[in-house]
Amino acid sequence: MKIRAGDSVVVISGKDKGKTGQVLRVLHEKNRVVVADINMRTRHIRKGPQRPGEIVKYEASIDASNVMLVDSKTKKRTRAGYKVEKGKKIRYAKKSGEEIKKTTIAAKKGTDKAAVEKAEAKVATKKGAEGTEGTKVKQGPFWKKMGFGADEIAGDAAEVDTTSHMREDHSVPDQIERSSSRSSGRGA
Repeated sequence: MKIRAGDSVVVISGKDKGKTGQVLRVLHEKNRVVVADINMRTRHIRKGPQRPGEIVKYEASIDASNVMLVDSKTKKRTRAGYKVEKGKKIRYAKKSGEEIKKTTIAAKKGTDKAAVEKAEAKVATKKGAEGTEGTKVKQGPFWKKMGFGADEIAGDAAEVDTTSHMREDHSVPDQIERSSSRSSGRGA
């Protein structure tokens, strides 16, 4: 596949035909690509005990045959080719012959720098508050708090008083000690 993450592509077929976007991810095994703001899907996430429910929009993948590279020089769609120059293999746009530069994936439009800095500051203050506390109580399993553990049972056995019926021996007698006149065998 000649499309790489970070390339600018145009959708040539499907519901988003004609839209352009940047490739976020390339799924080589499935011959699919994820393009920013193309093939948007909505997922409804059920609320849990610790978090509220939410509606999440995300980009689903589309087949790589449904997109074409956008030439940076002519701003038209083009195919990519490879050629070897000075011992290095480079990608170039077939229409203009210009080399396709490696690009990095830009941050999404919806996230501005101020919001990111505010979120980072919020996380830093939370970490600072936890660090200054210092006396964090180590949480253990609930059954130890409730008194279900082996320690509790052993402690209860030591606390049994002598007048209790629990002091009596309730063990099962051995089979040998039983002396009964009846035989357990057949026909005897």
